[in-house]
Amino acid sequence: MSAQSAMAQPTLLAGDMGGTKTLLAIYSLETNGLRQQHKQRFISSEWPSLEPMLESFLRERPDAVGAPTHGCIAVAGPVRNRTARITNLPWQLEEQNLALAAGIEQLELVNDFGVLIYGLPHLNEEQQAVLQAGESDDGPLAILGAGTGLGMARGQTTSEGLQALASEGGHREFAPRDEREWELACWLKGDLQVDRLSIERIVSGTGLGHIANWLLQKPEAADHPLKGAARDWREHQMGDLPALVSQSAATGDPLMQQALDIWLAAYGAAAGDLALQELCTGGLWIGGGTAAKQIDGLRSDTFLEPMRAKGRFKPFISDLAVTAVIDPEAGLFSAACRARMLAESSGRLA
Repeated sequence: MSAQSAMAQPTLLAGDMGGTKTLLAIYSLETNGLRQQHKQRFISSEWPSLEPMLESFLRERPDAVGAPTHGCIAVAGPVRNRTARITNLPWQLEEQNLALAAGIEQLELVNDFGVLIYGLPHLNEEQQAVLQAGESDDGPLAILGAGTGLGMARGQTTSEGLQALASEGGHREFAPRDEREWELACWLKGDLQVDRLSIERIVSGTGLGHIANWLLQKPEAADHPLKGAARDWREHQMGDLPALVSQSAATGDPLMQQALDIWLAAYGAAAGDLALQELCTGGLWIGGGTAAKQIDGLRSDTFLEPMRAKGRFKPFISDLAVTAVIDPEAGLFSAACRARMLAESSGRLA
């Protein structure tokens, strides 16, 4: 392709930024969908704000890549009145200032989990994995994902296309379903010194570490090889206990297999609750940083049966299409999908 023809193609700016790193990319809008033309990774803390980062990225793009006209940036934090404050950074972002810095017509800020809603209908086979085959229609979509916390979002089809609605549903109160979960919840409230336990205290990457810590306090675990690592993680925030739990479970450690089973069951129950709350006939999706790593567990009855166990609504959940998002750059791709919607709306989504 010549530089001249590449320049003639509409291009879009996409970003996925957090307190640690920021990904920026330019996509071309082609007949068969979006194609990434250029991407760069930045260490967020090395920049005074996002505006100079954007200016540098666009200034140093390859000559064959055209200047974008519309953009969307997914941000780690809530977005209100076209403004966002970033978790772990002293930055306040405003859409108008960012659009001016980037020299583009329109730029939108979207929460970094809610943005996934815009990408879901456009994922290819390599970006997703079926957990439960089922029916879906053009009704509401819902997604939850365990990572550092537990993200949730919903999507609704409107006359202007799909609309993402952010949620803080991961902070709903955890409701134990059996004696084992009740014992875990009581112990964890005491260990964290909190009066109320949210779902994400258990259903998250960190939550898997909490579950393992609880099991490792029991007398039968006195000589367990992860005792030291668990103590360092719990008392000094050292190491990656959740990763060690997953690795040990995969190699046959029965106690860590139990921890993973408790985590998957609680995750499945939360997924089923979200499906009922949103009546997501358009499909239920599982995202977050753990989805690809735990894909076998998410496809197992350990996850699926608690998801389906919703009393009179079990048939509804059992017939629902449930899919995992396994692309590590799904947030960036989804931001590009939203930028495409802005470009194609002729200003109606301004």
